[in-house]
Amino acid sequence: MLTNATYADVLRPSNKSYSAYYDFVLIVAGTLLITLCARIAIVLPFSPVPVTGQTFAVLITGALLGARRGCLSVLLYIMQGVLGLPVFSMGRAGFVILLGPTGGYLVGFIAAAYVVGLLAEKGWDRWVVTAVLAMVIGSIVMYAFGLLWLSNFAGSIKAALALGLYPFIPGDLFKIVLAAALLPSGWKLLEYRGLIKRY
Repeated sequence: MLTNATYADVLRPSNKSYSAYYDFVLIVAGTLLITLCARIAIVLPFSPVPVTGQTFAVLITGALLGARRGCLSVLLYIMQGVLGLPVFSMGRAGFVILLGPTGGYLVGFIAAAYVVGLLAEKGWDRWVVTAVLAMVIGSIVMYAFGLLWLSNFAGSIKAALALGLYPFIPGDLFKIVLAAALLPSGWKLLEYRGLIKRY
């Protein structure tokens, strides 16, 4: 049984030099996943916050890579956007995005990836119920940052909830269910393939 392990730890080399390279590759891969999912964007005419695949990518990256690597992956993603690469939703870029209405969500991505990664390291991603809870907690963390910052533009928390939370609940529930279905199934597959012992 792997203790304090995530998916990324299953095939991690024991050699320090190789393991450092392995971690770097996974961090970059997580960044690419978030970037690709950011391309999935639906603009809501009544809200400055678009519906995107970013939230799913951030949560799943944290779960797959763990707290440290997941957090670093999101940080690298944000750094690329701030430096001008068009990685944010709808191909946007620049430091100005962090200062805009959606900036709080981007900061919340870092915290959410860390929290979900930490819970995954404790084995929460291996059972459906705890996987759902991990995704819900990660989403709450993400929205806490996003809504507090958005309220500065919306005028109040109540207005921020209407613009940046309520319209996104159905989509987030779908993402949570999807992640909660995939993660435990993956562990069962690894066990079946003999890559891990029964967890």
